[in-house]
Amino acid sequence: MNLDKIFHLKENHTDVKTEVMAGITTFMTMAYILAVNPNILSASGMDRGSVFTATALSAFIATCLMALLSNYPFVLAPGMGLNAYFTYTVVLGMGYTWQQALAAVFAEGIIFILLSLTNVREAIFNSIPMNLKHAVSVGIGLFIAFIGLQNAKIVVGNDSTLVSIFSFKSSVAEGTFSSQGITVLLALIGILVTAVLLAKDVKGSILWGILITWVLGIICQLTHLYVPNADIGYYSLLPDFSNGISVPSMAPTFMKMDFSIVFSLDFVVIMFAFLFVDMFDTLGTLIGVASKADMLDKDGKLPKIKGALLSDAVGTTVGAVCGTSTVTTFVESASGVAEGGRTGLTSIVAGILFALSLLLSPIFLAIPSFATAPALIVVGYLMLTSVTKIDFSDMTEAIPCFIAIIAMPFMYSISEGISMGVISYVVINVITGKAKEKKISLLMYILAVLFILKYIFL
Repeated sequence: MNLDKIFHLKENHTDVKTEVMAGITTFMTMAYILAVNPNILSASGMDRGSVFTATALSAFIATCLMALLSNYPFVLAPGMGLNAYFTYTVVLGMGYTWQQALAAVFAEGIIFILLSLTNVREAIFNSIPMNLKHAVSVGIGLFIAFIGLQNAKIVVGNDSTLVSIFSFKSSVAEGTFSSQGITVLLALIGILVTAVLLAKDVKGSILWGILITWVLGIICQLTHLYVPNADIGYYSLLPDFSNGISVPSMAPTFMKMDFSIVFSLDFVVIMFAFLFVDMFDTLGTLIGVASKADMLDKDGKLPKIKGALLSDAVGTTVGAVCGTSTVTTFVESASGVAEGGRTGLTSIVAGILFALSLLLSPIFLAIPSFATAPALIVVGYLMLTSVTKIDFSDMTEAIPCFIAIIAMPFMYSISEGISMGVISYVVINVITGKAKEKKISLLMYILAVLFILKYIFL
């Protein structure tokens, strides 16, 4: 099989080895979703094992579609935030069943397919100004670095200041250093190891950073420096094959959508919320990662974006059928791009690993968040470098970019960053009289109004 012919590797200045390493890296930084998604959705009453299988299977299908329809190195899976909205807002908060929530996700996926085929999502992508696109890349960089710091527990909650640095002194005093403190230390070492490998231009430095941090953790466990404590969420770092190799049945959640509330106003609100967050999270991720990989053309457009958006929409529909919340393009795809991934071969490798994870779940579920956190933090730095492409000499461009950048980590949402960036860009340019000069598209005005209405009514 001629991979160069299928994925145009030479044309994209890459090779098989680079793409395989990039695919493995993206998968490793995303593998946590296989453990986290079943945990979150099971709180809504769904079967944990069934959700695990649905998560892996929908990620495999959607990611392979991304490779085949667009030849881009983006990887998809059930999205974080959207799964929490599914469980804690729709099911536990509003009192709907998880079957009804799945119906809303399914309906959202169908609408997305129609929007993708009719160029609506593509038009939205193309209407966003180039400076704002670079800002989205920077904002995502800060956002995923913040997620990495949280996952590693380097940054923790604080009642007075919202967040603060982890206290080793308190950890020793409370007797949690051997479980919690040591993992924070290992994450800090992992950041330095990954940074040194990156500085020395070692091929696969981000993947090596994850593996080295994990192996250091295993050594600590074997020497009793790290002691697992399930009560506070610290588990064994060694893969557990005690139950053998088996794929959990998907029967408890497969095709279990309940459409009985389709014609109610609440259903429309729920579906719109899923639709809005997914649409702008996906667009933000595509803008940010594609911008970082220099995939945008001179007009700031992403060629073959229709295929990318369609695979995302089909993935959501397939995910609902299998029994999981909204499938979306993962921002962690940036880690594979940082390793040199430029084509759909990166996606295919990651997709195959998601399929294999069904059989080798103990290995992937054993990778701790403190080992993948350094990868997210370093990728955050790599995406932050796009800030040099923003035109800071024009305040009407720079200030909306700044607003979009800070909104993503501080509001913990890519879509909020885009909302704030679009609203401020339109308002500032209209009031300063520069809107005509910049030829702001009609779609930008429509988006600004819709975003304002969203804050009023949702």
